[in-house]
Order: sequence, then structure tokens, then C-alpha cells
Amino acid sequence: MALTLSEKAAKHVSNYLAKRGKGVGVRLAVRTSGCSGMAYKLEFVDEISPDDLAFESHGVKIFTDAKSLPYIDGTELDFVKQGLNEGFQFNNPNVKDECGCGESFNV
Repeated sequence: MALTLSEKAAKHVSNYLAKRGKGVGVRLAVRTSGCSGMAYKLEFVDEISPDDLAFESHGVKIFTDAKSLPYIDGTELDFVKQGLNEGFQFNNPNVKDECGCGESFNV
């Protein structure tokens, strides 16, 4: 079981945490939402929860909860730039279907 960051994503997160002046990593979780049932939730972590599961990739810590892990196990978080747009991309091997807008998925 693991969550990883691409080198680009790790660099982006590290730079952002440095600019913020605080934070220990990022949290990746899922919530019920959208057309297909599940949506990703990504946030910066300032304090580690006792229930957190922790992974490290390219020197950056990634946290999740036990309920989310079965849906996102094996996911690589990438940071991509396409034209004027940039953002995180979730490469999740568990996804069976995604909604047309790309906001939600099911496994």
C-alpha cells in the first residue's frame, strides 16, 4: 500500500510549504460527491493526526486516513501544466469510471 508524488508534484508541494512558512506535507483523501460517487480531497497538513497513515515520496510526506486508502492505494499525485492551466492530476489505478467533467470517480 502506498501513495506517491511525482518529482514535479513533490517540488511544487515543497515550494508551497516553504512559501507558507509552515506545514508537514499534504493529505489526500476521498469524500462522497459528484456524478460518479467519489471525489478527491487534497489539503496541506499543519498537524499530524494520530489516525493518519503516512507515506513519503521525494522527501515530501503524504497523509491519508484508513477509510480513504482502499480507494486511492497506488495513486500517484502529479503536477501538470497544460497551456495556461496548471494543477494536480491523480493517477489512480483503482478508478473504473470517471464522470465527464473529471471531478468524480468510482472504483
